[in-house]
Amino acid sequence: MHRPEVGQVGGLEAIAFGVLVLVLGVLIVSNAWGVIDARTAASEAAREAARTYATAPARTDAEADDLAQQAAVATLHELGWHGQGITVRRVEGTFVRCALVTYEVDIPVPVFRLPWVQSSVSAFRASASDSERVDPYRSGVPATGAADCGAP
Repeated sequence: MHRPEVGQVGGLEAIAFGVLVLVLGVLIVSNAWGVIDARTAASEAAREAARTYATAPARTDAEADDLAQQAAVATLHELGWHGQGITVRRVEGTFVRCALVTYEVDIPVPVFRLPWVQSSVSAFRASASDSERVDPYRSGVPATGAADCGAP
């Protein structure tokens, strides 16, 4: 029995469209993963900055802040983040016993752009903050009063 070949070519455009959708999906997921990775790196860097500040072997606020900034940048470099626009800043706190210090790290993540899609967004911002309390029993740090930090 002989079968006709009519419609044999039909469906090839579906394969091309499927590959296009797969490629676009992979690009979108990889961009989303970049934002998740940046958020994790920002969290780690903020934690290291706050810990370093709270336990810094320094005598002044500026020295402790410099050490915290260096710790955050070193953490980001270890995690592979070397880009422009990364900010590490102290949000609150001073270098005295029992003070709560908070550091915030902000990492810009470039947005994947498709040539035919117009968008005003050029980067996502992955931000994280972490807080630590300056050790109440350490020496060389100005005291704010009781060494128990207000614990009940």
